This record gives sequence, structure tokens and C-alpha cells, in this order.
Amino acid sequence: MANSEEFRTCPATGLRVHLQADSLIKANAVVAVVFLLIGGLFGLLVALTRWPAVHILPADWFYLALTAHGFDVLLVWIIFFEMAVLHFASAVLLGSRVATPRVAWAGFALMLVGALMANVAVLQGDSSVMFTSYVPMKAEPHFYLGVILFAVGALLQVGVFFGTLVVAKAEKTYEGSIPLVTFGALTAAIIAVFTIASGAIILIPTLLWSLGFISHIDPLVYKTIWWAMGHSSQQINVAAHVSIWYLVAAVVLGAKPLSEKVSRMAFLMYILFLQLASAHHLLAEPGISSEWKIFNTSYAMYLAVLGSMIHGLTVPGSIEAAQRAKGFTNGLFEWLRKAPWGNPAFSGVFLSLLLFGFLGGISGVVMGVEQINLIMHNTLYVPGHFHATVVAGTTLTFMAVTYLLVPLIFQREIIWPKVAQWQPYVFAIGVAGISVFMMGAGTLGVSRRHWDMTFADSALQFDYPAAAFLMMGLNGLSAILAAVGGVMYIAVVVASLLFGKRTSSEPAAVAESTSPDAAAVGEYGSARDVQIPGTAVLAGVFLTAFVLYYFVNWKYLSEIWPLG
Repeated sequence: MANSEEFRTCPATGLRVHLQADSLIKANAVVAVVFLLIGGLFGLLVALTRWPAVHILPADWFYLALTAHGFDVLLVWIIFFEMAVLHFASAVLLGSRVATPRVAWAGFALMLVGALMANVAVLQGDSSVMFTSYVPMKAEPHFYLGVILFAVGALLQVGVFFGTLVVAKAEKTYEGSIPLVTFGALTAAIIAVFTIASGAIILIPTLLWSLGFISHIDPLVYKTIWWAMGHSSQQINVAAHVSIWYLVAAVVLGAKPLSEKVSRMAFLMYILFLQLASAHHLLAEPGISSEWKIFNTSYAMYLAVLGSMIHGLTVPGSIEAAQRAKGFTNGLFEWLRKAPWGNPAFSGVFLSLLLFGFLGGISGVVMGVEQINLIMHNTLYVPGHFHATVVAGTTLTFMAVTYLLVPLIFQREIIWPKVAQWQPYVFAIGVAGISVFMMGAGTLGVSRRHWDMTFADSALQFDYPAAAFLMMGLNGLSAILAAVGGVMYIAVVVASLLFGKRTSSEPAAVAESTSPDAAAVGEYGSARDVQIPGTAVLAGVFLTAFVLYYFVNWKYLSEIWPLG
């Protein structure tokens, strides 16, 4: 049993915070933001190089920057932040102590060492294998070792999360079932175990291959197992950021899920089926059977999509129900018009929800169809899609929740409130542009990883349509706008941590929570007898857009694959 002196009580919400959890959340979140800055800088250089009118980097530096960008933002920034989310969703939301703080700190240290080691290997110039690191391309051994250490550290922190749930149950720090937000974090943690195990299965032999102890690794075997890690790591993100959607809706508006049982079932679908979406990276591989491809993309994956569609309905639905309960009942959308759009936590989450659904969700399902995948595979459509999911979905959500974590965990007030208010909009518009214009260029056939779309130094010339060059120019402008939004976020967060007024000078005494916001986060049950006509209309618009886009892409396929 933990000593009461090991806790403080958040003055804003009344949540009981274990001091070790407090420190772990701070450390993981700060390091995450640092790597977001580093990875974002590399990403801006990549986008400017892909813009033919600018083309800022030479070929070797382009592939170096592309490798560093993918590793730092797709893995390091997001997984460090997810570790902070796991500690918050377990120890803080359940009012429990951290199970084994020393193990958690050891995991944090391994993650940091591994991230630095992999970055050093990339910057040394002999490990520009990009995010996928496909064999037979070979990186330096310390690149693979860095990734492995990072993964092992993450696994240790995930293990501490599981242990904290056991401690909370044993010490009865909560009653009934764990809150829905914690259940979503549990989903992310379970997927993380599968993801890290898959990485170990393939990266440990690859490390031995780079050291010369293994003579050969089959490229198709590598791809198949690697994508069980590479894509599933993004499924950790989905489960984590959906959990944050529920968290922010509860904290900001006191919203309850429309049906907690249905929301939990949707998370369960993620555990059972979401990793199968990695199949869409393998649909053009001739060595994998059509039966396997069709089962994964035409049957099993749709169950994972159903889970996301449930969350996409119940999150805005819970917001609408909460707003209508406050009297915003005029017309279909008064609840939405009068939502707290000046609160960056809310605006960031709602923009993330819209972009993730309309851009990331629709494009992901379409790209997961075996036949349509033929016209998108290895084009810029693919990174356009995952910028809509990982950046517009996960990164924007993590940015949004930071505006809650800074006062709650770091006990600092947000400074420059106007900058904070505008930041989610600037970043969202920029990322939406990146996603739309990259998917547009990919639809026109622009290759995914080529340094120069003009093929100026190629012996065989090839000309893309003029619209493709326009798309890449607009992509470059969008990347600049997204970078401005990212800098705004980092500036506000860092300045708030350094100069923001303390929300309390000393940790408050342990007391029972009386905050309605804190109660909403851990609320059991569901909203009752609610009408959500506005959300129903939004869902209808989404379904219409989905159907139209789906059949447009079948038309594109028919034009390049005529019959008769």
C-alpha cells in the first residue's frame, strides 16, 4: 500500500496523482515533443525536396532525411507520448501507484538510448534505409540495435502499465470496471505487445545479418513480418488517440459515451482485427496467395473498420448529447456551433476526428481493396493516407490533450492563449493539405520514394501530368503551414513549462475528488434517452462520401485496365 505522501491531488480536477507517475508522464512527454521537433524538421526538408520548384536536398541527404523523419515521428515521438498516456490512463485515472517505478524508468532509459543510437546511425550516412528498412538494403548494426533497444524499453513500460492495473485492482483504488479511457489504453497496450514481438522476430535476425552472422534474409519474409510491426505500431496510435477523444469529451464537456458496452466492443474489435490492415502493404506481392489477401482485405479488415466507425459515431454523438443537455437544442447543429471551439483541447480533438475519418479512414479502406491497391501501391498515395491517420489523427490528438496535461500534470498555466487557440487550426489545415495533395499526386502515379519526380538525371525520361507538379507544389506549401502549426505547438508548450504560472505552489493534500470533470472521466454507464440528429446527418455525409470515393477509384482502375 502506497504512503499518502507519495500522492498529490490535481487542484483542477481532483484526480489523485502518484508522484512517480507524475514524473514518468513528464519525462516521456517532454522527450516526445523534442523528437517531434527533430522529426518535423526532417519532414519539412523532405516536402521541400519533393517540390520540384524548390528541390532543396541532394539525393543522399533526401534519403537520409526521409529515414530520420519516418523513424522520429512515426515511432519515437508517438510511442514516447503513448507511454505518457498509458501512465496517465492507469495510475492517474485509477488513483493508483505505479506498480514498479524502477522498471518504468529503465524502460524510459532504454527507449531514449535506442532512439539516440538509431538517429546517430542515420546521421552518419550509412543507414538511409527509410522507415521500412527493407532488405537487401543494409543499415549499420547500431541502427537495428537502437530500434531493438527502443522497442524493449517500450515493452517494459507497457508491462508496468499492466502491473499498475493489477495494483489498482488489488488496492481497490476504483470500483467496478476500469473507465472506458483506461480500457482504450489497455487495448493500445495489448496491441503494443503484438507489435513489439513482431519487431523482435524480424529485427533481431536482421541485426545478426548486418553483423555478418546470417548470410541471407528472404525479402518477402522480412516484409511480411516487418509490417506486422510497422503497421501495427500505427494501430497502437489509433487505440490511444480514440481513447483521448473520449477523455477530452469527458473533461471538457462532461460527455458520456452513447453506449459504453458498444464502445468497449469496438475496442475489442481493434484487438482482434486491426493488425490485419497491414495486409494492404503486401497486396502487390506475388509470393502471397490471393486467398490470404482477399480474406484479410475483404472480410477481416472490415470488422476493424466497423470498430472505428462505431467510435466515429459515438464520440461526436456523446458531444452532441452533452451539448443538448446544456440547452443547445435549436436545429441540427446548434450544439456544434456553440461548442468550445476556442478551447484547443476540444478543437484539436474534433478536427482530428473529422480528418481521421474523412481522409484517413476512407482512403485506408479504399487502399485496402486488393484490386484498387494496384493503382496506389508504392505511389505518394500511401504516405498521403498515413499522414491523414498518423498526423491528422494521432499527432493532432496528442497535441490537443497536451493542453490539458500541462495544467494537470506539469501544474503550469498555458501562456499565449491566442496562439494556443489558433494552433490546432493552422496545423490541421496544413496536414489536410499534405494528405489531399499527396493522395492526389499518387492517384496521378507519382512514385512514393523517388528523389526527383522530374527524372532530370535519368537515362529514360518520363513526364507526369502537369497537375501532378501542381499537387506537389501545393503539398510543399501545406507542409510549410503544418510546420508553422507544429512550431506554434512546441513554442506554447515549452514556454508554458518554463514560464507559465504554477497552478499550485505545493502538491495539494490527498482529498476526495469533487470535480465534475474528474467524475466524468471515470463515469460508468452511458448517456440515456438522447437524440443525436446532427451526428446522424454527419454520419450520412460520411457514408455518402465513402461510397462515392470508393466507386470513383473503381472507375480509375477500369480506365487503366480495359477489357476486350
